[in-house]
Amino acid sequence: MKIGCPKEIKPQEFRVGMTPNAVREAVAHGHSVTVESKAGLGAGFSDSDYAAAGATILATAEEVFAGAEMIVKVKEPQPAERARLREGQVLFTYLHLAPDPEQTHDLLKSGVTAIAYETVTDDRGGLPLLAPMSEVAGRLAPQVGAWTLQKANGGRGVLMGGVPGVLPAKVLVIGGGVVGTHAAKISAGMGADVTVIDRSVNRLRYLDDVFGGQFKNAYADAATTIELARQADMIIGAVLIPGAAAPKLISRAQLKELKPGAALVDVAIDQGGCFETSRATTHQDPIYEVDGIMHYCVANMPGAVARTSTLALGNATMPFLLALADKGWKRACAEDWHLLAGLNTHAGKLTYAAVGAALGLPVIPAAEALKI
Repeated sequence: MKIGCPKEIKPQEFRVGMTPNAVREAVAHGHSVTVESKAGLGAGFSDSDYAAAGATILATAEEVFAGAEMIVKVKEPQPAERARLREGQVLFTYLHLAPDPEQTHDLLKSGVTAIAYETVTDDRGGLPLLAPMSEVAGRLAPQVGAWTLQKANGGRGVLMGGVPGVLPAKVLVIGGGVVGTHAAKISAGMGADVTVIDRSVNRLRYLDDVFGGQFKNAYADAATTIELARQADMIIGAVLIPGAAAPKLISRAQLKELKPGAALVDVAIDQGGCFETSRATTHQDPIYEVDGIMHYCVANMPGAVARTSTLALGNATMPFLLALADKGWKRACAEDWHLLAGLNTHAGKLTYAAVGAALGLPVIPAAEALKI
């Protein structure tokens, strides 16, 4: 198979879809790989690294898209990239379609077979291609939240760990999944007073068994959520409904009940955000204020630590990438229903129910798309 890896063009996105090691593996399996010149520089990989691994370096994205049977990326294709996609081509990347009707329309119009990292599943009920970036984003959230809390940035001027004689910051983590667990661990490690809330009692029981003593937990009913939010200096939104738009857990009206200068870090912003006042920002201009509350809503948080993120993502995607290339997408998905769960669009048809529900669009079962 002809595999193409273009340079990411989303603002301040420094990750790259394939590492040189992934290229080396694909070439060893008999496939050809083209990489856009300078695609890996942000993650610390040079053109010569890719060439040594067996890739052909091309000068432009147009050349990469035109010659590839499968495009491997990190972030959702931007408008210029979507215009280059075509029917019969496979796109393997993060998509996050539920809050993005424009992208969804363009993918359907192109006819491309789009397989989303964030909806591929595993036999433990997890999301193996989302997990590594969730780990990175969870660990980053307290770090960027602490920066947002600094007075010069409009925050409360509270130090996460406090100092002798001064209480530490109170951190509320909404959601006890991969993002929330890592956010809580790092927040607690910074010395903060941390509480995690979730609607799964089993998950709370697990967190208590494994991390009891490091941070507290509570059931996330509406009354408890706002009660704990009122006490918090920082609130980290870490809620995920796979493939669907994130629920809005704190309304604009409730902002006036929070501490002035409190920091909201919305890690769910890729799926539309879990605070009513959330809107996607960039690393270049990451925070904004609404009603005295500071919001950090960068839509590609792991891009800030591009090398770590690229290596972690590459480790996770490589087996699926090789399966798609070795077998073709139809056979690979037919033999692995976890990979089939990643199929979001094919030949102008939407194949992921949660996206259809979010956008009010008709959906066909992914298994039916295998017959088209």
